[in-house]
Amino acid sequence: MKTNSNLIADLPNPERPRERMQRLGAAALSDRELLAILLRNGTRGKSALSLATDLLQCYDGSLSRLAESSIHELSKTPGIGKVKATELCAAFALSARISQQECRDLPLMNNPARVASYIRRILNQREQEEFHVLLLDSRMRLIRSELITVGLLDRSLVHAREVFRAAIKEACQSLILCHNHPSGDVRPSPEDKHSTQMLRKAGKIVGISILDHVIISSRLEDLEYFSFREASIMLSDKDLK
Repeated sequence: MKTNSNLIADLPNPERPRERMQRLGAAALSDRELLAILLRNGTRGKSALSLATDLLQCYDGSLSRLAESSIHELSKTPGIGKVKATELCAAFALSARISQQECRDLPLMNNPARVASYIRRILNQREQEEFHVLLLDSRMRLIRSELITVGLLDRSLVHAREVFRAAIKEACQSLILCHNHPSGDVRPSPEDKHSTQMLRKAGKIVGISILDHVIISSRLEDLEYFSFREASIMLSDKDLK
């Protein structure tokens, strides 16, 4: 006897998430439908769609928070055991690696727009501020990016030793500072300006140039960025005393 009317099997074939994706493509599906496909099946009395809804609600609908969760954290949601949690984490990890691989296709960091495009792939939809440095070789090609801090609201507390440790290890010639503003306002704060000049002075001492500081919005639809270099508010080297 049927005891639940919310099972995916009860939906008409064209309305089931898997069939909808096959017919219309992933872009036509909602977040919960895509999650339901990854979950594959529900539990007794609850469909994969219902589980997906519960899971999203646990993270206030934030896909970025969901994707950053551990297997242990995901498995706390009723109906999401270790197997489902592991499969979800594997899917999220693959997505992150694809983004990083795409970033490596843009190794030349010779203008702020290119820098913003690169860092946006890493920081899109982050709900906390993250401060990264891009380590560059003598031809302004990207060696790698380095995460320095997460959730540090006072940018003046960024320590030079943390910024330059990786740069010295990689023997890089120069670097670019990058961070996001979850608010969407890309204008630099007084702390942003102060820390930029402080770090440039430290860079002069160790022989590593800071070429720019680029700020992006965390909002997916927002392509704005702020470049200290473009805005001509970086001190010239002769002023770094």
